[in-house]
Amino acid sequence: MKKTNTIKTSALLLFIYSLFLQTVPILAQMPPDINERIRKEGMENSQIMRTIHYFSDVYGPRLTGSPNHKAAADWAVKTMKEWKFDNAALEAWDFGHPGWVNERASGFITAPVQDSLVFEVLAWTPGTSGAVKGEAFQMILPERPTQEELTAYLNSVKASVGGKMILMGKPAVVPVNITPSPKRLNDEDLKKRLDPNATPQAFPNPPAPIAPKLGQLTPAQIAEQVDKFLLDNRAAVRINDAGREHGQIRAFNNRTFDVAKVVPTVVLRNEDFGRIARLLNDKTAVSLEFDIRNKSIPEGTTSYNTIGEIAGTDKKDEVIMLGGHLDSWHAATGATDNAVGCAIMMEAARILKTLDVKPRRTIRVALWSGEEQGLLGSQAYVKKHFGSFETPTANYEKFGGYFNIDSGTGRARALTVFGTPETATILREIIAPFAEYGVVGAINTKSRGLGGSDHTSFNQGGLPGIGVLQDPIEYGSHTWHTNLDTYERIIEDDVKKSAVVIAAAVYALAMRDELLPRYPKAEMPALPDAAPRPNPSPAPRP
Repeated sequence: MKKTNTIKTSALLLFIYSLFLQTVPILAQMPPDINERIRKEGMENSQIMRTIHYFSDVYGPRLTGSPNHKAAADWAVKTMKEWKFDNAALEAWDFGHPGWVNERASGFITAPVQDSLVFEVLAWTPGTSGAVKGEAFQMILPERPTQEELTAYLNSVKASVGGKMILMGKPAVVPVNITPSPKRLNDEDLKKRLDPNATPQAFPNPPAPIAPKLGQLTPAQIAEQVDKFLLDNRAAVRINDAGREHGQIRAFNNRTFDVAKVVPTVVLRNEDFGRIARLLNDKTAVSLEFDIRNKSIPEGTTSYNTIGEIAGTDKKDEVIMLGGHLDSWHAATGATDNAVGCAIMMEAARILKTLDVKPRRTIRVALWSGEEQGLLGSQAYVKKHFGSFETPTANYEKFGGYFNIDSGTGRARALTVFGTPETATILREIIAPFAEYGVVGAINTKSRGLGGSDHTSFNQGGLPGIGVLQDPIEYGSHTWHTNLDTYERIIEDDVKKSAVVIAAAVYALAMRDELLPRYPKAEMPALPDAAPRPNPSPAPRP
């Protein structure tokens, strides 16, 4: 009996020792103090504000297809090479539209008073070919018109638009906000939101949509006819109301991307739009002057994703990705949307490279373009490199997760991941050491729908896209897509801490024995029917 026990004990010890020998190389590559080293490098030697400065002050704005975006992407490649990243390069994809830039624009009210106007130019619209002057004329379309109603209205004003400055619609009524939303997420509310065992919150049913009347035109049909009407009747400039408080302006694009199909168009701050409309309503003639210089960029039909890597070791053919979109709208310099996300992800990888860690899997940074036009760059990349659950490429099973930041300057507070509850549990444990930064946890999602930001391009493919939930700060209320999106809105401590958390999480996934678990084949959620839309309104990024 004693001899048998001795043999069993010896065999067990030998087995345990063999496991230890197998584990030693991994332990040697993942020091127990790695998180502290990441903290120290990220908080004491950060390059993140310099990176944001270059992306926003030097190269902003970075509209997809513009020379500024290409220059920013080239600078990112140069910088990653200086940081000794592997395989830093641009990867082309077909945008399908020429690029566009606004070189300069000025506008004035010249009578009955003289004053400067505050506005932004609508992208992919023509310039004025020099200064143009004209009287203001307000067009107020009938509500929910039929074809007959719209035609009758346009005929009634046809003689009044030639050479005029056309105010489109009534000024929006923007109430004073007495109870603004908090700028930080409440810890307890966030924990409840991320509790996988919590009872799902019941939301009130949205109001029923107004039933269309017989023959009612769609918004797209109305817009197409109005654009053609203004062009055919030689309106000088179209003026849209920004409809936001405190001079905020969001200027997107001519939906056709064809400058020949619209007249020069600006988005005027609500305060100026309202002033002109009130003067007109008093039967006072108003004269305006605009000088708008825009330029089309033919080579912008090719856009670029920006890629850089830290090569892996024994599992180098498997990849962990992190990134954000480098393109921005043109009303400001695109600091919080999304120079900050790109800088955080570059910084996270820089921290790991500086510490000379040897990740088992390859770590790949991606800075996307075309996000603002519908997640186009990341969709093209996922399709080319990984395919989808339904049509996988050879690398589909070698993908281990993509972290995305795209909600402004606020600290990283939690993660959402496309995957099983076990996937969220793994991420929750990885980020737990950063609770003092306000990091709360992670939760899984089953949605393969596109929207919000580029991690959903991975989700759509059935891959683990990881969205980072952040403190809102001023993102949705002030800086998202507005003329206020500048370097000054960045909170340095927040972005440094976000980079630290992401660096630790990426490294942990790069070192695990197994990739993040995915939905089994029989449980893979189905693709939704809806197509992705460009970003017309705020959406929860994670």
